[in-house]
Amino acid sequence: MDDKDVLTFISPEDLWIYDKFILAKMFGYVCGPAGTMPEKKDYYVVRPCVNFRMMSRGAEIVYIDDENKVPDGYFWCELFTGRHFSFDYNFGKQTLAVEGFRDDSKRLNRFSRWKKVNDTFVLPPRLQEIADKYIWLNVEVIGSNVIEVHLRYNDDFSNHDSQEIIPIWKEDFYESRYGDRVGFILK
Repeated sequence: MDDKDVLTFISPEDLWIYDKFILAKMFGYVCGPAGTMPEKKDYYVVRPCVNFRMMSRGAEIVYIDDENKVPDGYFWCELFTGRHFSFDYNFGKQTLAVEGFRDDSKRLNRFSRWKKVNDTFVLPPRLQEIADKYIWLNVEVIGSNVIEVHLRYNDDFSNHDSQEIIPIWKEDFYESRYGDRVGFILK
């Protein structure tokens, strides 16, 4: 399932979970929309408010010293440190926890591997209400900070029983007359 597929069944009052700026404000993070400045000039994550194309497309780390550093439709948010997790919930009960690892900490849309872990994450009450309403909920967390919410499961870990996956990106391959051969290495 892709995020855009939820548009056929998500209730309009729950669409806020896909607006990462609203999500950040609800959790009390230091953040603001395009056209505003943080109190402190520093590095922030700048990303689209809404992105149904997944994989943190458009997100980057930017030094903000001018309100014009954030394009319209984007927002800035404090940087979080710690482990990056993806948790799945089926009708509100956690079913999967995976940790993502990056080779390049500045490239927010690429992970070098994902590994199943035994960590748990207790959903905040507002997200638990959403999780109880829908078949699937996926929550991405850095440290203990919720950064994304989706009404789908992490399909990278479906249809196999591997404990770890290593994404293979198109540019990692040499040209082949047999195609891109893009996929995962399962461990």
